[in-house]
Amino acid sequence: MRRFALTNLRDFGMGKKASEDKIIEECDYLIEVFKTFKGEAFDTTQPINYAVSNMICSIVYGSRFEYDDPEFTSLVDRTNRNIQLAGSPSVQVTVHIFIQLKLLTIFAVNQKHNLQLFSRLKETLNPQMCRGFVDAFLVRKQNLEESGIANSYFHEHNLMQTVFHLFGAGTDTTASTLRWGLLFMAKNPKIQDQVQEELSREIGSRNVQVEDRKNLPFTNAVIHETQRLASILPIAVPHKTSQDITFQGHFIKKGTKVFPLLTSVLHDESEWERPHSFYPAHFLDKDGKFVKREAFMPFSAGHRICPGESLARMELFIFFTSLLQHFRFTPPPGVSEDELDLTPRVGFTLSPSPHKLCAVSCM
Repeated sequence: MRRFALTNLRDFGMGKKASEDKIIEECDYLIEVFKTFKGEAFDTTQPINYAVSNMICSIVYGSRFEYDDPEFTSLVDRTNRNIQLAGSPSVQVTVHIFIQLKLLTIFAVNQKHNLQLFSRLKETLNPQMCRGFVDAFLVRKQNLEESGIANSYFHEHNLMQTVFHLFGAGTDTTASTLRWGLLFMAKNPKIQDQVQEELSREIGSRNVQVEDRKNLPFTNAVIHETQRLASILPIAVPHKTSQDITFQGHFIKKGTKVFPLLTSVLHDESEWERPHSFYPAHFLDKDGKFVKREAFMPFSAGHRICPGESLARMELFIFFTSLLQHFRFTPPPGVSEDELDLTPRVGFTLSPSPHKLCAVSCM
């Protein structure tokens, strides 16, 4: 399933020019939503979630949705609620029946919604012209069945699970990182000044493109530092040891399930000059050029590294720079930069605590 997903995600533009064009188009929709608040304080959660979700929808289903489409918004809202509940301490530490029931209820509703979407796609399926990942899966399933292979991995349960994973992981992680980025800008106005000065000097008013990254070292460093400090996925997905190994004095048998703690690397005091502060200079050399750091691994590592890394990096860069081109982000009236709370909201990922920001138009 992973191999099939990776191959087809690439075929449908993940990390390629086709995705870049879709992200730029989605930015325009998101910017219009931000403009409707006319500089007044608002919660960025839903519009950012909808914008990021639309990128996954265009790859998975073959089309985007309007932000006021009730089916779409309820699917996104339920998925994000699921991620919060799944990572809550009561689920992680104990079996909390109430939350378990809530998770099952949300899962059932999302399953019903996806079955309706799958049904619509089946009715209009054209094997010669796949619109997205679901189409490609259905065509492979159909071809295998026509060849007499009925017990393959290509069945409806695996389709549902794969779509849930792509949708959930591809929305919450990127959306949470973007929200952290805007919060860090409001918290650090001088850093925001530098980002906007660099964007103004190098880009002006035109649309930002991925190839601009090389000319925006400070902005690129700010995005990387956001990912490092926010550490939104503190624990990576489980791995298994491929052989017996002794690690830091502990014997670990082959086949043991291991949960890598990514935060231990991203906040390692021996790797980072200021591990617990927002410090973009972590990714800049003495000449102000961008530098990669070996200890930067927010997408995990090894064979189970995030399959959507190329798409996520593209989204983070284009969404963040486009928003900073158009808006100045500040705390709500009566709230100082120091009073902005950086305590994460604990869930399966670490997202910002509920907050509001002002997006003041600067174009």
